Amino acid sequence: MPTAAPTASPRTPLFTLPMAITFALLLSTPLWLARVGLYQYLALEIMIWMLFALGYNLLLGTSGLPSFGHGAFFGIGAYAFGLLQQRVWASLWFDLLGAVLVTAACAALVAACISHRRGIYYALLTIAFGQVVWFVAIKWHTVTGGEDGLLNIQRLPLELGFARIPLKSNEALFYFCFAVFALVLIGLWRVVHSPFGRILGAIRQNELRAAFVGHNVWLCKWLAFVIASAVAGLAGALFAMAQQSAYPNVMSLHSSGFVVMMVLIGGGLVSFWGPVIGALFFILARDLLGAATDTWLLWYGLLFIAMVLWKPEGIAGAWQAWRHRPAPPAVRAAHKEVAHGPV
Repeated sequence: MPTAAPTASPRTPLFTLPMAITFALLLSTPLWLARVGLYQYLALEIMIWMLFALGYNLLLGTSGLPSFGHGAFFGIGAYAFGLLQQRVWASLWFDLLGAVLVTAACAALVAACISHRRGIYYALLTIAFGQVVWFVAIKWHTVTGGEDGLLNIQRLPLELGFARIPLKSNEALFYFCFAVFALVLIGLWRVVHSPFGRILGAIRQNELRAAFVGHNVWLCKWLAFVIASAVAGLAGALFAMAQQSAYPNVMSLHSSGFVVMMVLIGGGLVSFWGPVIGALFFILARDLLGAATDTWLLWYGLLFIAMVLWKPEGIAGAWQAWRHRPAPPAVRAAHKEVAHGPV
């Protein structure tokens, strides 16, 4: 695993040409997905997991804080959205905001307990808290529905004051999720490239040195955990809306492991866009491999092992290495001749 990631300049553009092309393709997926033999819901699922992975990367990629129980906050957001809708007020904006606030409040309590820890102890505590939340979801049947989950969550319409847009179709919900994703993406980009983001980078490089130069390491770790969890809760709420249900598996160790794999295989440790690439790659690989064999997770696991062993910087890192590869000697000699030749 790389120990250092390049620090992007504040002037680094948010969209490069490859990313702009990727987003244009992503935005048009409802138009062509069915024509290539894939189902429409897949685009919606990819978008939600991209959002989840992008928020999680604020912890793992930017801050170097490994949380292996982060699926719990994805699940808390899903359950909070469903419970608020069914027991308090069925309003899309109210339920989404409430789900984010409930998840952030839970994360604030967890982060207050674990932010004094480092390394393996930090990671183990996140697993323990994740398992506690999953156990509560299973056993608190009167509220969560137990193993059956919370059913009949509605796809509420989007109220804009001057218009009321139904989100019952997968296409409509996809474009709503895309808009939410774009707003969160810009917000996280600003966070990563702010002074706070640079402190998180310093903590990732050396936590003790960051403390010695006067940074409040505990507060920064606490805040990064809460922001990342709030984004996970938002993704979970959208997932509950898409699935029209919330169930314990969404907060299991599997979900936590999947998002870690997305970030690492996409190159989240070296690129802001790594989680986006990783989520896209993971969901497509799951569906394409799953259509060919029931043991798709075995093959994906072997692929993940190979990637970590030989290309730990992930897909984005491999792309960066290819772009900045040294020119062949003949090309370098030709460039030198042109540079020093007569004008």
